[in-house]
Amino acid sequence: MKPSIVVVGSSNTDMVIKARHIPAPGETILGGTFFMNQGGKGANQAVAAARLGGQVTFISKIGTDIFGQQSVDLYKKEDIDTTHISVDNKSQSGIALIIVDDMGENSIAVAPGANSTLHIDDVTKAKKVLEHASIVLMQLEIPLGTVEYVAGLAEITDTMLILNPAPACALPDSLLNKISIITPNEKEAEMLTGIVITNVDAAKEAATIISGKGVKTVIITLGAKGSLIYHNKSFSLVPAMQVKAIDTTAAGDVFNGALAVALSEGKELRDAVVFANTAAAISVTKLGAQASAPFRKEVEDQINYSIIKT
Repeated sequence: MKPSIVVVGSSNTDMVIKARHIPAPGETILGGTFFMNQGGKGANQAVAAARLGGQVTFISKIGTDIFGQQSVDLYKKEDIDTTHISVDNKSQSGIALIIVDDMGENSIAVAPGANSTLHIDDVTKAKKVLEHASIVLMQLEIPLGTVEYVAGLAEITDTMLILNPAPACALPDSLLNKISIITPNEKEAEMLTGIVITNVDAAKEAATIISGKGVKTVIITLGAKGSLIYHNKSFSLVPAMQVKAIDTTAAGDVFNGALAVALSEGKELRDAVVFANTAAAISVTKLGAQASAPFRKEVEDQINYSIIKT
């Protein structure tokens, strides 16, 4: 059997408008294309991992509305184990309103709904699945107490734990020292360290500070500049594939899902980041969150092409 990846996180429905630019406060924009699809950082990462060949179990929470049920139906079609997606009868499913501009940048507002009620009791029901996981992957669109509980379980079972610290917020050292790999982007790294990341040297300084809080491996994603790895007191910058971005909405989520798959298969850390960088780059050339997640062949073909080209 393939190594199991357990994703603990959010499930949303994304309502997206493609517009010329992101409106300023008080500004109304006419025109643009509207579409709706499934999102949520946890779900995006679960779908990305499944499409890339991972055996994925998703632990999440939805409301009783049609949005939540549609999401679960689609996760099943992606061959994700949805056994541990629970239902909150008092909350709506998570909703995200997203505007994407002509440069592919986005602005997002999220009503978390049932995601904010994914509590320790819900996760405890999936304790055996977590204990037997090869890798556990989490984000921060669920209660921090739940994140800390899962991190404690991972520490006890010596399970690799990847935390994507998004949305950005301050995190206690008691959580950070239980994390195997943390994957902040520039803004998230700034939130964790106070270092404004304007170049690679600043990223190195931030990575060193985060590592000093007990995280074994720090990977700071730098967009078009690639990803900076800090592991065993050594830095490595992995370049990004250069593409024309259409929509960056789920690039970080695809990166994390791909990283989990590559590491679960035993790839060396740098090779796993090359795989994740490539998957993320492909995703930004497509519209949507989960819809933009590439399949395994797309990523492998691109990596092979890059090797031949060099």
